[in-house]
Formats: sequence, structure tokens, C-alpha cells
Amino acid sequence: MVHSLVRRSVSRKPYICFSHGKESGPWGSKIAAMADLARDRGFELDSIDYRGLDEPAARVARLVAHCRPLERPLVLVGSSMGGHVAAAASAELEDVRGLFLIAPAFYMPGYEALTPQPRARRIDIVHGWRDDIVPADNSIRFAREHGATLHLIDGDHRLTDHLFEVNRFFNWFLDHV
Repeated sequence: MVHSLVRRSVSRKPYICFSHGKESGPWGSKIAAMADLARDRGFELDSIDYRGLDEPAARVARLVAHCRPLERPLVLVGSSMGGHVAAAASAELEDVRGLFLIAPAFYMPGYEALTPQPRARRIDIVHGWRDDIVPADNSIRFAREHGATLHLIDGDHRLTDHLFEVNRFFNWFLDHV
């Protein structure tokens, strides 16, 4: 009788961690839609609850504290202030395979110096041309400076009317991390 060894493969798919915006919650419509897509693709994920934490630095500390013990590849996803938080946390974490940022709050007036210097293998940004909170020009500048892929769509800051497009870009992004 021949016995064969069956090796269990440890999933090396990145763990996805979502960061919501300043006035949103951990399972808002954008995050819920992207999380459903990622789960369907076999990714493990979580969304951090930052409600009650107004300071970006406190949010970054919470995200880093959540992700550091995971000891596996990461994908950080953030919307608005959550994009800022995800990018800042990437500089403090190991093996960040990708950042997927939606209308990230970069280069805001009076806070330009606080725009983070990310560390990730891949950065994709989705931003609405009609964003009246964070100008699209801020993401254009960030993409240029960091070699990010940038998707500009005809939407506002929240992009809730464009979830199909956001998910299409997110799905494509996941193919490449």
C-alpha cells in the first residue's frame, strides 16, 4: 500500500483590512460591497471601527495594532480619511501588498505636511471628478508622486452611486496583488 503525504497549503492570499472615512462606519455601503466581492474571492478580511476616534494618528495606531500580529501579507483599503489612515499605516507594517484608496484625504489645506509616505507594492486610487471634499487634483498629485494607478470617474466624494465601478476597479486590483 502506498501512502501519500498530503500537504496543506497555507493561504498566502493577503488579509484585507478596511478603513472607513471620518463620518462613516466600518460596514458602510462601499466597504460592504467590496467586502462581499473579496469574500467571494476567498479573502479573509475585517473592517476596523474608528467611531469615536477623530484624530488620524489614533486611527493609524488602531489599524497597526490590529494588523501587526497577523504576520501575513496585507491589503489595506481606505476611503477618505480612511485612505490617509491606510497609507500611513502601510509605512509601519511589513508586507503590505497593496493599498486601494477611495478619495483619500491627502494634501488637505493646513495638513499638507501630514500626507503619509506609503510603503506598498501596489497603490490604486479611485476618485470622483466632482468631489467637493477632497479635490481630485490631490489624488492626481499623489498618484504622480508615488507611481500609483489612478481611476478618475464622474462622481462625488462618497461615490455611492458608483459602487459597480469601484468594485470593478477593486476586483481588477485584487487580481494584481
